[in-house]
Amino acid sequence: MAINQNHPFEELDGRRCAVAERNVLPERVEFLKYILEGNGYTVMVVPSPPPKAVPAPKPAEGEESAAEPPPPPTTFTVGVTDVTFNMVNAIFGRLLRSPEGHVVTMAYWQQKEAVSNDEVPYYEYKAK
Repeated sequence: MAINQNHPFEELDGRRCAVAERNVLPERVEFLKYILEGNGYTVMVVPSPPPKAVPAPKPAEGEESAAEPPPPPTTFTVGVTDVTFNMVNAIFGRLLRSPEGHVVTMAYWQQKEAVSNDEVPYYEYKAK
């Protein structure tokens, strides 16, 4: 259980881990592993539990039942074995570096930018 929602941690594959992100797709997992392992963290990735099934509404008399909804995409939980890791503190505290040596910005972490532009403060960042 986390101290608060900003510092989540849980047991992943039998090891206590600070959660970096939950419910991420495989492409995002590779990006996060690349950044976090490049900064010296040991990364743990486990499949996320499936979402709770919501029962479909029952069709009215004379109507055919709707088709089954497609299965949800496979998602993962990404964590690091350093339980003191906090994603928000690491980004805004300028503790993470990209492989090119630039400070990881929030826009780069969220993959809104291909290159981390640490010259522009986050409060002046304009989404394109």
